[in-house]
Amino acid sequence: MKINRVTHFEISERKILLRVFDVVFVSLALYIISENLGFTYFSFKSSVWVWLITLSCYILLFGTVFEIYNLQKAESKKATVKNVVLTCLLVTLFFLLTPILSPPLPENRFQILYFFGIMVSTLLIWRFLYIGLITSPRFFKRVLIVGDDFDIDKIGNDLLKNDPNYEIKGYISSTKRESSDFDSYPLGEIQDVVERYKIGEIVVSNSTEGLSSELYQALVPLLKTGFPIKAYAHVYEEITSKVPVQYVNNDFYFYFPFSRSNQNRLYLLYQRIVDVIISIIGLIFGIFIVFIILIGNLIGNRGSLFYRQLRVGKSGKEFYIIKFRTMVKNAESNGAQFASKGDVRITKFGKFLRRSRFDEIPQFFNVLKGDMSLIGPRPERPEFVKTLSEKIPFYEVRQIIKPGLTGWAQVNSKYANSNEDMIEKLQYDLYYIKHRSVFLDLRILLKTISTIIFFRGQ
Repeated sequence: MKINRVTHFEISERKILLRVFDVVFVSLALYIISENLGFTYFSFKSSVWVWLITLSCYILLFGTVFEIYNLQKAESKKATVKNVVLTCLLVTLFFLLTPILSPPLPENRFQILYFFGIMVSTLLIWRFLYIGLITSPRFFKRVLIVGDDFDIDKIGNDLLKNDPNYEIKGYISSTKRESSDFDSYPLGEIQDVVERYKIGEIVVSNSTEGLSSELYQALVPLLKTGFPIKAYAHVYEEITSKVPVQYVNNDFYFYFPFSRSNQNRLYLLYQRIVDVIISIIGLIFGIFIVFIILIGNLIGNRGSLFYRQLRVGKSGKEFYIIKFRTMVKNAESNGAQFASKGDVRITKFGKFLRRSRFDEIPQFFNVLKGDMSLIGPRPERPEFVKTLSEKIPFYEVRQIIKPGLTGWAQVNSKYANSNEDMIEKLQYDLYYIKHRSVFLDLRILLKTISTIIFFRGQ
């Protein structure tokens, strides 16, 4: 059976597409303008390859920091304009500050403005074409959801929320429902539905017992043709970068192959070396700004500069975390409680310290001691760990690695002041533990820089 499917760009393909064409179009624009319009700063001669490689690296680096490769923001014209301009500003500045790797400064300083303008206009034209063409409905992935017993509205809306380029054409289930936001089809029509709507992928949401024999028999003929059939848990993890703990049951070992990263001694050695180097740099930076923070603390906090608090680390080992104080005195006179957005206990200067992440600087000492790592799940307080472990499955799995100064959950989620928020943070933490690598660590560091620049600290 031959099935015609609508062309669709996967998440990874769209990210690669954006990066490749950013570099290609900027390089091409510089070549055309330098050859035809008298632009002399970036002339194409023997050393141009060094300049192009340097420029490409800067575009990709600062583009990541300013989130032009965030797919949801890449589909917004307003966010695209702001992020592209900021990216090009930093690219131009750093390109000028590395004269060995970039062209000599031109006598006519307006050439630098032309260079900046060429990059901005080229990237904006290409990105608007991307929004108008690649993210248009003609390239949406058409999906059919199949299973025995599942909440179609929740699953369908989760897919659409996390990747708007999905188009849920309906579902097939052995369990009847009175109403749903999506169309329902009989099991016997599965091949007809796939052909009629040009379905690009079947997403299977199975129960703990596995698929029923009827559904299995219906899917096998499609599987034999090479048709893509994926488990919902895998699709969810792919598009959200979170482990779906709500779908993990007795086969937890299938979802959590942690040993591949946690037993890699070379990776752990690299991580410790990076921890020590960056901690020393961070503490030196803290020494330079501590006087300014001290003055702000005297005016805006009126109390001790530092505070120590008991936290739970790797394997449940407790240690004291060190931070600049951001709350009023006796902030927990009524007992331990989560900080929340708009928390009245946080002082005005404390808000600045939190949003800039400067309150975390003393924790470089914890990283240097080995209680924490630069990247990992945030260390939680013993009172909260005990309560959350009783309510949330797999919560204590976070403790199999060192807690971190920053982490995948910190750069992707909001304040956690409910069980639902804590589950979301846990999903991000488990994803990091499962996929931790040099590349993911670099992504977290770059997203942390974005958090600091855009004042998104919590």
